[in-house]
Amino acid sequence: MTTDLEARIEELERRLQRSDSRASMETAFWAVMHNVLPEETRRHVKAAGREQLLAARSYLDHWIAKMGDEPASAAPPERHSIEVE
Repeated sequence: MTTDLEARIEELERRLQRSDSRASMETAFWAVMHNVLPEETRRHVKAAGREQLLAARSYLDHWIAKMGDEPASAAPPERHSIEVE
C-alpha cells in the first residue's frame, strides 16, 4: 500500500514539473516573439487568433443547434426485411 502511494506521489511530482517547464517554455516563447515581432504584427497575429476562435465557436454552435433540433426520444428508423433468392 505504501509503495503504491509513493509511486503515485512521484508521478504527480513528475507531472507538476512538466507543467512548470511548459509554462516557462511558453513564457520564453512569448518573450522572444515580443522582441522579434513588431507591435503591428503582434496585433494582427492576436486578431487572427481571435478570428480563429470565433470561427471555431461558430462551427460548434452550428452543430450544437442541429443536435438540439432532433427530438430526444426519436424512434430508431423502421427496419424492413428483404428476401433474397
